[in-house]
Amino acid sequence: MQTLKHDWTTEEITAIYNKPFLDLVYEAASIHRENADYNEVQISSLISIKTGGCAEDCSYCPQAARYHTDVDVQALMKVDQVVDAAKTAKAGGASRLCMGAAWREVRDNRDFDRVIDMVKAVNELDMEVCCTLGMLTENQAQRLADAGLYAYNHNLDTSEEDYKRIITTRTYDDRLNTIKNVRKAKLTVCSGGIVGLGETVADRVSMLQTLANMPKHPESVPINALVPVKGTPLENQPRIPIWEMVRMIATARIVMPKSVVRLSAGRNEMSTLEQAFCFMAGANSIFAGDKLLTTPNPAFVDDMAMFELLGLKTREAFKNGRPENTVKKEVLV
Repeated sequence: MQTLKHDWTTEEITAIYNKPFLDLVYEAASIHRENADYNEVQISSLISIKTGGCAEDCSYCPQAARYHTDVDVQALMKVDQVVDAAKTAKAGGASRLCMGAAWREVRDNRDFDRVIDMVKAVNELDMEVCCTLGMLTENQAQRLADAGLYAYNHNLDTSEEDYKRIITTRTYDDRLNTIKNVRKAKLTVCSGGIVGLGETVADRVSMLQTLANMPKHPESVPINALVPVKGTPLENQPRIPIWEMVRMIATARIVMPKSVVRLSAGRNEMSTLEQAFCFMAGANSIFAGDKLLTTPNPAFVDDMAMFELLGLKTREAFKNGRPENTVKKEVLV
């Protein structure tokens, strides 16, 4: 069993990333088999609980208010709508529900109170509950934890060096501080990035180094392939070659051997064979459902057919045990 390492150098990760392709995949697959049930994949469902109108200027995102895209602004969903979506996702095989809101940051208002109610309600369904709501304070993270939240997603997107090219409305330190606040609340961390933004290999290595050298590796590491959206600054970016996605997943698996590596955005453009390479390289989670926030995603039925073809099985919720904050309290009468 590989010992977890938190002092990776740029040279070490670069050497891993640049290994001959088949050697890299073999090493990643071997490490994956040592640290997890290699043919078990977690299915997560991601829903947009508040869509569009975001004040940020993330160059890849169709939900930024300043860009002219086909995304319509929609108000925060009702709690019962979210519960219905969660039940549908669970029936389709999902063991985790992630709720995303197009906010720059969490504000202490009635909308946040409603999100707290959403977390409590979905937690009652015995699903891992994840939120991605933008920046949040330590106190807000604690409120989410007290409500039963299992994970908080806050992606780094790219390297610290490349960050200002992609986003100018917040800093890399803002991202890292939110992750620190999540850790203080004893929530699990979901944090990864996007490949295909026009970044260099050095940027990819740097991002993975930041994640792998955290005091505790993120429990979940999403690797997204950019889905260019008309109306955003990155609308003309070419599709990332599958080989580069596989290299990213394999490198993430090697440097963070116990983390769940999620094959996230961009799957809709991948064939079953291309996705199989990603699973072989160590990906052990996907987002399922016909939409990923605002971009197309394979339907549950298609993913189940792929699972059957590849001999994959779904991972149950709370595989590594329930955190204390998600345990249902017995009501004494």
